[in-house]
Amino acid sequence: MSEVKVNKISPRTNCGTVQLGDSGDTITIPAGATITNNGTQTGFGRTGTVDWQTSIKTTSFTAVSGEGYFINTTSGAITMTLPSSPSAGDIVAIKDYANTFDTNNLTIGRNSQPIGGQATDGTLSTEGIAVTLVYADSTKGWQVTESGLQSDSGTPQFITATGGTVTESGNFKIHTFTGPGTFAVTKLGNSAGSTTVDYLVIGGGGSGGSNGGGGGGGGGYRESSGAASGCYSRSPLGACVSALGVAVQSYPIVIGAGGTAAAATPSSGSRGTSGGISTFSTITSAGGGAGGGFFDGSSPLIPGNSPGAAGGSGGGGGAQNPGSPVPGGAGNTPPVNPPQGNSGGAGLHCGGTYVLGGGGGGATGGGADQTAPKGGDGGGGGTSSINGTPTARAGGAGGAGFNPRPAGTPGGGGAGISAGASPAPTTDGTAGTANTGGGGGAGTHSQNCGANGGSGVVIIRYKFQ
Repeated sequence: MSEVKVNKISPRTNCGTVQLGDSGDTITIPAGATITNNGTQTGFGRTGTVDWQTSIKTTSFTAVSGEGYFINTTSGAITMTLPSSPSAGDIVAIKDYANTFDTNNLTIGRNSQPIGGQATDGTLSTEGIAVTLVYADSTKGWQVTESGLQSDSGTPQFITATGGTVTESGNFKIHTFTGPGTFAVTKLGNSAGSTTVDYLVIGGGGSGGSNGGGGGGGGGYRESSGAASGCYSRSPLGACVSALGVAVQSYPIVIGAGGTAAAATPSSGSRGTSGGISTFSTITSAGGGAGGGFFDGSSPLIPGNSPGAAGGSGGGGGAQNPGSPVPGGAGNTPPVNPPQGNSGGAGLHCGGTYVLGGGGGGATGGGADQTAPKGGDGGGGGTSSINGTPTARAGGAGGAGFNPRPAGTPGGGGAGISAGASPAPTTDGTAGTANTGGGGGAGTHSQNCGANGGSGVVIIRYKFQ
C-alpha cells in the first residue's frame, strides 16, 4: 500500500472541489484520529442528534437547524421561532433548563411551516420537558421524534413547598400551621425522591361546661402513617393510613379555634362550645364536642344543656337534677375511618351530695363516666413526633368535681384542667393548651365557668433531599 504524506490538499483552481476517492471506494479513518469541522457540512445527513449550545436562552430567538437549546423561562415566557425554509432532516432540540415551562410557557413559532401537520404555533407547558423536532416535509412539517422529562433519568427529584413555620429534621421538611395559611407546592418530585406528604390534622378542642359540667372533648385527630417521610413515632390512629399525593398548586389551611368558655349562671350551668374544624387538602378534622353543664330541674334553662355535644371527640355530660346519668357526646362525628376520636363520659347529680361531670373524649380513649367521689377522667390524646418532638395532642378534659370531691384527670394531650380538685376551693376550669386540640376544663358547682378548648394544628412533613 502506497502512502502520501502532505500537510494540505487544495484544488487546482481557487474555491474548487477536492474529491476523496471514487464511487464505491471505502475511506477509512483509523482509531485515534480526529476530524475537526471548522466550516459547514452538506450531504452527511444528521443522525437525530444536535450540537447543544452552552449559552442559556433567556429571551426570544430564532433556532438554527442542528442546534439544541437550554431555555430558561424563569423571568417570563419565551418564543423560539423555528428555522425558515427548512429542508427534510433539519433538526432542533429544546430543554426546559429551570423547570419553569409550567409557569412561563415556551411558544414554538412555526415560521410558516406546519408543526405535526397543524398550521398553528406550539406551546410547551410541562415542567422539565425536553423535545426534539425534525422537519419531514411541507405536509406534516416539524415532527416530534423524542420527548422526555428529567424525572425519567432516575435522578431523585424532591417536593418543594412553602407555607407555615418550616423546620427540618434530617432529610425531611416540616411545615407547621398554628393559624390559617397556605401550603403551596411549587415543584413535584419523583418516585426516587418524594411525591407525597405525611400529615397531622387536629381540630379545635371543645370547651368545658359550667357549674358542675363535663369536660370538653378533644379535637378530631387525623394522621398518616409516616411511611412517606421517614420513621417517627405516631399514634395508633396513623397505622396503615396512606400519605397524600400533592400537585403543583396552593392548599388553603384552616385551623379550628378552641370552643369558647361557658359562662356560669345562677343555679344551672351552661354547656360549653364545640371547637372548630381544621382542614388540609382532602383531610378535615372536626372540632371537639362541648362539655355539658349542670341542669337544675327547677331552673328555667332547658335540660338540653346537660348532655355533652358530639364532635371529633365528644364532650362529657354535665349533671342534672333530678339525678340520673347524663350522657356524653358521641365521638368520630362526622364518621371517618380510622375514627378521629371517642365519646365523652356521663355526668351525675346526687341530690344534696355531689354534682360531678363526665370526662371529655380523647383521640385514643373515651371519656370516663363520673365515679363518685370524683368527676370522670378525660380520654387520652394521641402522641406523634411528626415535628421531631413526641407531643401528645387532642386529649379530653376531666369532668368537674364538687369540693371536696376532685375533678377527673385530663387525658394527655393539651386538655384543660377542670375545677373541683380537693382541697382547692370551687373554681373555674382552665383552658386547653393552644394548638393541641385539647378539651377545655369544666367549672365546678356552683356558678363557676368552664374554659376554652385548645386551638387545632396542621403539620405537614415530606422528604426534601
